[in-house]
Amino acid sequence: MIFNIQRFSTHDGQGIRTMIFYKGCPLACKWCCNPESQSFSASLMYNRKLCKNFGDCLKQGDPAITSGEDGLIIDYSSVQNPEKFCNVCASKALIVSGEEISVNELMIEIEKDLPFYEQSGGGVTLSGGEPLSQGSELDQLLHELKKKRINVAIESCLHVNWENLERCIPLTDTFLVDLKHTDPDKFRKFTGGDADLVLTNLKKLSALHKNIIIRVPVIPEFNLTEQEMRSIIDFAVSLKSVKEIHFLPFHNLGKEKYNMLGLEYYYAKGIETLHATSLKEYEMYANSFGLVTKIGG
Repeated sequence: MIFNIQRFSTHDGQGIRTMIFYKGCPLACKWCCNPESQSFSASLMYNRKLCKNFGDCLKQGDPAITSGEDGLIIDYSSVQNPEKFCNVCASKALIVSGEEISVNELMIEIEKDLPFYEQSGGGVTLSGGEPLSQGSELDQLLHELKKKRINVAIESCLHVNWENLERCIPLTDTFLVDLKHTDPDKFRKFTGGDADLVLTNLKKLSALHKNIIIRVPVIPEFNLTEQEMRSIIDFAVSLKSVKEIHFLPFHNLGKEKYNMLGLEYYYAKGIETLHATSLKEYEMYANSFGLVTKIGG
């Protein structure tokens, strides 16, 4: 299931790229800027500010959605079939995130951008959610991209079974790997996942693949201390095939999406966006080991 296709991206791999965002992720990071990507099924999103009270959504007869004095009242956990609300709302206040798209349909969209790949050395970046949590459709797409000689990058948290990752290695040119933390307890508290699974997969991947870029989301309360950041960088340095590391400063641009999904946002208490200058010391530390560095996406 796909929730977005973004063209002309220049931050997620070499050259001009088409980003395919898969829906579904094994983690639930407290800072996630795309919370609609976490569920493996379609998600209903409601923007109260756009609601014009046309009432077309109520005509669908779902008891989980009722009318209130200040717009809709939605019991998100009880919505029976989110897909039936696709294109129902004329004002786009109620939208559905996630749709099933066949590999053939995806390839048609991707091949529209072939001239840009050829000119810039770009290609396709598979993101999410977590692309490596997808089923056989991902394998089919990777094989089709290989046939067309389209450069492929996969952005992953690596919180997957090794088999899911292993089968993609020969079909992937670059792995953009999120290295969030090295401490198991902190990792579990803020993501709900197992840090050891990620670190083990990253070690195995590094032994088999030569083009890995580490990306570190730098998050207040999570990993923004000198000790934690140095531990992350030290681990990256220990991976012989890793030559590049990116630091991604925290921002809260996804805050409104949590409201639209009826979810609580952990960082809603007003923690400010981090500026690149505040990460310079970590960039310098990584540089001291010979790593190529970048701050920002």
